Amino acid sequence: MSQVLQHPRVFTFVKGESKGDGSMKSLLGGKGANLCQMARNGVNVPPGLTITTEVCQEFYAVGGRLPDGLMNEVHDGVRLMEKALGVTFADATNPLLVSVRSGAAISMPGMMDTVLNLGLNDEIVQGVAKRGGDRFAYDCYRRLLQMFGDVVLEIPHDDFEAELSAMKQERHVAFDVELTASDLKELIQKYKKVYEKHGKSFPSDPWEQMRMGIEAVFRSWNIPRAVKYREINKITGLKGTAVNVQAMVYGNINDQSCTGVLFTRNPANGENKLYGEFLLNAQGEDVVAGIRTPQPISELAQKMPVVYKQLDETVHTLETHFKDVQDTEFTVQDGVLFMLQTRNGKRTGSAALKIAVDMWREKLITEEEAVMLVEPRHLDQLLHPSFADEKAYQKDVLCRGLPASPGAAVGKIVFTAADAEAWFARGENVMLAKFLSYYVKHGVLEKDPFETLDQEGVGELVRLAVERGRATRPKIELGICGEHGGDPQSIEFFEKVGLRYVSCSPMRVMIARLAAAQAALKLKKSSPVPGA
Repeated sequence: MSQVLQHPRVFTFVKGESKGDGSMKSLLGGKGANLCQMARNGVNVPPGLTITTEVCQEFYAVGGRLPDGLMNEVHDGVRLMEKALGVTFADATNPLLVSVRSGAAISMPGMMDTVLNLGLNDEIVQGVAKRGGDRFAYDCYRRLLQMFGDVVLEIPHDDFEAELSAMKQERHVAFDVELTASDLKELIQKYKKVYEKHGKSFPSDPWEQMRMGIEAVFRSWNIPRAVKYREINKITGLKGTAVNVQAMVYGNINDQSCTGVLFTRNPANGENKLYGEFLLNAQGEDVVAGIRTPQPISELAQKMPVVYKQLDETVHTLETHFKDVQDTEFTVQDGVLFMLQTRNGKRTGSAALKIAVDMWREKLITEEEAVMLVEPRHLDQLLHPSFADEKAYQKDVLCRGLPASPGAAVGKIVFTAADAEAWFARGENVMLAKFLSYYVKHGVLEKDPFETLDQEGVGELVRLAVERGRATRPKIELGICGEHGGDPQSIEFFEKVGLRYVSCSPMRVMIARLAAAQAALKLKKSSPVPGA
């Protein structure tokens, strides 16, 4: 049985208008909420729609299928996109193509799935060719076949890459952009044979592509890499992912087109300077896929000075609005700038401190907002050894991976204290894998209670002790000792219930002080002002 939803299931956005806004991240996901906000602010975003995170919950509740009536609402949203652009989805003469992307409330870059150029088939590709030329049209088509096969039908990505690499080798070219329209037509036929080899078929109906693409994005919420990312980053309590369906804009249509990513400030050292890269004549995924070497964003000023000026002004307007460093994606289509995404940028610990101080000095944020801009984990990073200059050690790199946490540990994993003691006694380095991590992973517990206080259990005992203690001695000084005294979420709870101090290991004192300041500011903000 479908659950009753509290909100509309689909929110649309076009330049200058949207019912969604940046405060609705829990419902629209970070990407969708910020797209709606940019549209409301008059930023040039391609029109689109966002399917809410509540629909993701319903998707899983009804057995992994789209709830009844959803595609009718998507259809209505697509009609608004068509009206804004003067093109039509599933039309062979003047076609609209769309992207389908994920977007959780908390950013999980690269963890979930995306499909570009939905809406193409053997007939519609000819309509795209009339507008942008054969090479452009068939490049879009081969990209769709590759991404759809990989993301939606789970055909191994390497099978498509093998065909692409073989063709480049046959044609004696190094890059995809050097393949001709004729080459790409031949490659498309090879891709179709990859489908056949795996017993799959590519749906020629654009609306069926849309439905399957939306389902695939919802499914990607629970693919292993996304689950592991949430586990590593202790992301819990989210409803699921939203789905963003957005009109395609093309960075690969000609040499006056490009796609890129940039931060409004350097995320490594905090320098107040645009930091990013772009690729001429490319689509969005190319920048991070390593297909070609991107160019530094500073070079865009020479190649497209008018666009660069627009981009600089736009992203700094976004930084001023969101009061934080912005991590953005953009596409330039034939000299016209489109913003595809903005989100608060991740940064190193040292960069976080510099950015907070600089933005306060620039009067972009208040002193209190500057304190809130530095996360306790940033200070945790600064307390661990780090490379003074990472470039100096590049030749010694053995492998690369996702940096899950500062510090390192080496040893053999054991699962019980008895095994740990026995193995250690015979000289083995061991790491005890806690059973609680299993409970957190499977949603039995939201947090490991040995790291973050269990507020509904032990927390209620703490609250009761404070109330009874103060009832007997109103001026009694109450605090907490132990490693919970260095945990930011626990400290916020202690502030709410009225504890006056925490005691923790010296290494965590700075983190505890910052967390205490942030907790006091949050409590002040949430408490009503007398007489207001």
